Amino acid sequence: MDAMAGLGPVPAPTHQAKEFLAYETECRSVLKPLLAGLLDMAEAAGWKRRTAAATLMFLAAKQVSEESETSASG
Repeated sequence: MDAMAGLGPVPAPTHQAKEFLAYETECRSVLKPLLAGLLDMAEAAGWKRRTAAATLMFLAAKQVSEESETSASG
């Protein structure tokens, strides 16, 4: 079973990336309930919410760092 399927799709942005503040604010509002749902699922599975949140921050930073390294070397 795909646990993430219950979180729903991520809506597309309505602002352009060059409209930085509006774009970033919109992204936060779109991802906030999805993140809350993911943290709820982790907590329900027995993980401490703070640990799950810290892990997500680490994984997100690592993902962006790896993508940055890949695009710089390619």
